[in-house]
Amino acid sequence: MLKRFISYYKPYRALFILDFSCAIIAAILELSFPVIVNQVIDKIMPTGNLRLIFMVSAMLLFFYIINTVFQYIVVYFGHKLGTNIETDMRNELFRHFQKQPFSFYDNQKTGKLMSRLTTDLFEISEVAHHGPEDIFITIMTLVGSFTLMYNIHSSLALATAVIVPFITLALAFFNKKMTRVNTQIYENLGEFNAGIEASVSGIRVTQAFANEEYEQQRFSKLNQLYRQSKLAFYKTMAVSSSYNYFLIRLISLFALLFGSYYVIQGEITNGNFVGFILLSNVFARPIEKINAMLESYPKGFAGFKRFTEELDKKPAIEDKKEAKEVDYLAGDISYQNVSFSYDDGTEVFNQLNLEIKRGETIAFVGPSGAGKTTLCHLLPRFYEIDSGSIQIDGHSIQDIKMSSLRQQIGIVQQDVFLFPGSIKENVAYGKLGATEEEIERAVELAHLSKVVSDMPDGLETIIGERGVKLSGGQKQRVAIARMFLKNPPILILDEATSALDTETEKVIQESLMSLSEGRTTLMIAHRLATIKHATRIIVVDEAGIVEDGTHEALINQKGVYEKLYNAQFN
Repeated sequence: MLKRFISYYKPYRALFILDFSCAIIAAILELSFPVIVNQVIDKIMPTGNLRLIFMVSAMLLFFYIINTVFQYIVVYFGHKLGTNIETDMRNELFRHFQKQPFSFYDNQKTGKLMSRLTTDLFEISEVAHHGPEDIFITIMTLVGSFTLMYNIHSSLALATAVIVPFITLALAFFNKKMTRVNTQIYENLGEFNAGIEASVSGIRVTQAFANEEYEQQRFSKLNQLYRQSKLAFYKTMAVSSSYNYFLIRLISLFALLFGSYYVIQGEITNGNFVGFILLSNVFARPIEKINAMLESYPKGFAGFKRFTEELDKKPAIEDKKEAKEVDYLAGDISYQNVSFSYDDGTEVFNQLNLEIKRGETIAFVGPSGAGKTTLCHLLPRFYEIDSGSIQIDGHSIQDIKMSSLRQQIGIVQQDVFLFPGSIKENVAYGKLGATEEEIERAVELAHLSKVVSDMPDGLETIIGERGVKLSGGQKQRVAIARMFLKNPPILILDEATSALDTETEKVIQESLMSLSEGRTTLMIAHRLATIKHATRIIVVDEAGIVEDGTHEALINQKGVYEKLYNAQFN
């Protein structure tokens, strides 16, 4: 795990060397001050040479100015190093999330994933910056100051340092305990963020049912759970800090007590004594720094542990090494003995077979939960089949790179997702880098021009989060315009008009008819009046495909489709 953490420093070697070098020089200069004071008291002051004292003071002032510059470099460029590493980790994790299939998100809470991308990585920046230099400088300062103390008086140095083993044991114990507590804090924070995300996203439903008090109580429980985790951390930290504070003060006390004894005995000079006291403070400083490290580092390592655990979850669906790019797919689709089950073992299809010719419009109907949407989602590999084969133009979809495959397939769903921003930005999402003319043409084909012209800022109108400022029909037209811009040869329409009123549905249907023209189109619909024009209608239930034919043929067949049709229109 440590080796993996260190690998993130590689792109920033120069920045690390600059930060590390300056931190070491600053620490060495700190050690030089007590030695110089010792010499001033013992050798220069007895001579009464004020000029020499001023010269030494000027030299110390110069050192302080140099050290100030080094401190600036360590603080700014060190934090820049940590922030760069944190940013790289966040990019890597986001890229990892984008590779995950639908099944991954079916079992995840959005708030938890957001926590992994944000909070988990905050403290990693501090560890990445301070970790190597703090450990090295702490050891160097301890060894250096003890060596100088030992040179002044060996017995006094040993008596002063006798506390250090007890501090070391305490640090090891508390570090392990605080890392464990921090892991729990991050877990609770993930639940906390997930709860907030759900509550804020569902605020309209909450207010519609007048359930604000219930949501407040649920939020309070999550808030208290997170509070208790943090209090457990701070309690451990308080015990650690108090214990170490007492032991560190004993170091200064021992230095004063035994040092005074040796001065009275004439074994050390006044200058040596003052220098020793100053060195004992330098000796104690890195131990105090370890207390600060104990607060930050367990958080960073707990976050990095969760980060690596997430990265180590391989995507359930990946490209084969020999997968190829395709420039164009005509749209001949073949499902051959396809079987599929969800992660919980629920079987959806068993040995399903289906042939679709290019340019056909295929409508899928049947009861909810029969697998119509899943059948279509298998085509762009949002889910992976258990066995069998799905082919497009004779190519197995598993032999085509997913990015290339999905470029050839367009999806318009009932629940349209729009990004915060303008209408233009959401339409242009269908083809990044599209020209103004292309966007305006797509808007016109989607019957969105009238809507845009009535908007205060036209295409630049901001539509709010998830398009909250648009009606359901307007959202659908934006989604259709986006698909016109993408211009895929294969189209999936997933109940794209089921939530609309009759008048709006008629307009959207005209847009969809225009959109599906010349493409292989897979339609999922509950309103059977919208699919009469389909080349074929396929009836799906728990047993798989039970009927396949035109509207007239299935009505005459007097089977499942005829019963569904009569149930809607009689």
